[in-house]
Amino acid sequence: MAAPFSKDEYQQRLETVRAAMAEQQIDALLMGDPANINWLTGFDAWSFYVPQVMLVTHDADPIWMGRAMDAGAVSLTTWLSDSSVMPYPETCVQQQGTHPMEIVAGFMCDLGLQSMRIGYESDTYFFSPKSLDYLQRGVTDAIWVDADLLVNWCRLVKSDAEVSMMRQAARLVEGAMTVAYENIEPGLRQCDLMAKILAAQVGGNSDFGGDLTALSPLILAGKAASTAHPMWTDEKFKSGQTVALELGGTRKRYNVGLARTVQLGKGPKSVFDTASAVEEGLNAVLEVIKPGIPASDVHQAWQSVLDKHGLVKDSRIGYSIGVGYSPDWGEHTLSLRAGDSTMLKPNMTLHVMLGMWMDDWGLEMSETVAVTPTGVECLTQFARDVHVVK
Repeated sequence: MAAPFSKDEYQQRLETVRAAMAEQQIDALLMGDPANINWLTGFDAWSFYVPQVMLVTHDADPIWMGRAMDAGAVSLTTWLSDSSVMPYPETCVQQQGTHPMEIVAGFMCDLGLQSMRIGYESDTYFFSPKSLDYLQRGVTDAIWVDADLLVNWCRLVKSDAEVSMMRQAARLVEGAMTVAYENIEPGLRQCDLMAKILAAQVGGNSDFGGDLTALSPLILAGKAASTAHPMWTDEKFKSGQTVALELGGTRKRYNVGLARTVQLGKGPKSVFDTASAVEEGLNAVLEVIKPGIPASDVHQAWQSVLDKHGLVKDSRIGYSIGVGYSPDWGEHTLSLRAGDSTMLKPNMTLHVMLGMWMDDWGLEMSETVAVTPTGVECLTQFARDVHVVK
């Protein structure tokens, strides 16, 4: 095992983060989001269910601070040396009356961070209010600064190497969708189809394997497709159902999404008419994506098609995607929605997600794309028409 990118690539990312820190006058940054930790160092382990942070300063390599039993993953997956590991002992893991961040606060004091401006990620799933409280009580002289999404915004424009990694993830999700198409039929349990999909996602292909996707694969069958994110069940698919499949492929934690719709047997004309309008909207979106336009312009291209067909979709139609861990593969930065003024740049990667959820059925169609110097590249390549299983 080793970090998936060169040390030079990680050093460039580190300098980008340090420049953003300097802009906000931050002396040290605590990252709690495992996706950000991975992006900056390559660190990869299922260790984020207990307190874990990566400390970034301006004059030393990042330092991982986490559970001792997970410390070995630093040498296995990152470019960091042993001096970048500061583990806390097992005795403070999920114990009443103590907390790992008491130990981490001591590490920070040993590093001379008292009286410094320390940034922290305030809205990540993996850095709790209790963690922050223990740190603030332990490093009392520090000035604590909300640096939420600082690293996420640094991740927005991908390197060429990252886009290449996402092309591999695209091959994985295409394979998983192919397996879904080949196996779905009335009478098959949803869970049995999902077992085959998961095997394809992780087993990958003859060239490379896959990781667990950061977003759970979704099956939206029949009335369950009237909402956006239902989980699969052990119910059997039924003849006449419209089924939306929202799947992903993940390579070295880089995620690519792909959504398609299946019709089991004869379906109502409204399904095919709506799908045609959605594909028209997707084509309009792909035609307008290029560097130098705001995200809101992409949404407007879609909205114009919706207005033409008398359809309504209140939610955003896409977002920046890349490195991710459960429960989400979005980067929490750019969204394709009205009012988002973020300007598109080459090598941004977006999941263009078009879903229509009706009263008792729904459909989905999506592509993961990369912005190019002149337009857009669809990383995912898969037939868009409603797949009819007779």
